[in-house]
Amino acid sequence: MKFFFFPKRVDKIYSVFKSSLLLRALLTCRVLAASEHRNVLDKRLMSVFDVGANRGQFALAVREFVPKAQVVCFEPVSSAAKIFKNVFNRDLSVIFHQAAIGPKYGYTTIHISAADDSSSLFPFSPIQERLYPGTSEVRTELVKIGPLSGFIKPSQIVAPAMLKMDVQGYELEALKGCESLLCCFNYVYVECSFVELYIGQALADEVIGWLQQRGFRLNGVYNLDYDKHGHAVQGDFHFCNLKQSKNYIEF
Repeated sequence: MKFFFFPKRVDKIYSVFKSSLLLRALLTCRVLAASEHRNVLDKRLMSVFDVGANRGQFALAVREFVPKAQVVCFEPVSSAAKIFKNVFNRDLSVIFHQAAIGPKYGYTTIHISAADDSSSLFPFSPIQERLYPGTSEVRTELVKIGPLSGFIKPSQIVAPAMLKMDVQGYELEALKGCESLLCCFNYVYVECSFVELYIGQALADEVIGWLQQRGFRLNGVYNLDYDKHGHAVQGDFHFCNLKQSKNYIEF
């Protein structure tokens, strides 16, 4: 369970009952939209690339709060992918790829969590289960992986564009898999950790430094999680491309 999680869930549920789209996804597929991210969804966005889409929580928020944007999603876990397809089976604005994003083409093992949105391409550390009970590994699965450029064309990245990434510790490797197209994005929105929840993961400072070297400035930190001692565990980091976002930074 996430600490200080209850207020977030209340906010999500409140948003659902104001929207027929979100309510239908909850009632028919049991998918709760990630409406806590709405403050970083620039209303002018024309395309959003969702890496680590899980069952479509973030994609639902995009469809609700930025309905004109096309959403291109990537999710490797088969059980989550099946639910995602059911949620968006009639939505022509959502494109789905059942794959992970990384530096090289091929297949790799993903560690499936009892809570599938905590699954990772890295093994779980003891800290993960201690801070988030009920997220331990239950099985593994062989999944497709490759660079972003292997799945999409640059012409699909219509500005202003956001790259969202929630890949449970694999952030830096996934970003490397997007590097050749990174200059096309106005924003990068990525979950980062301050502690090693997954063995071998890059921590927040490394991800920040890597993106800064490529012309992205940290613009804000959202949805911070804390442990019972009040120490920050992880959060969602919003970056602006200083070359591409001059006209878009103010939401």
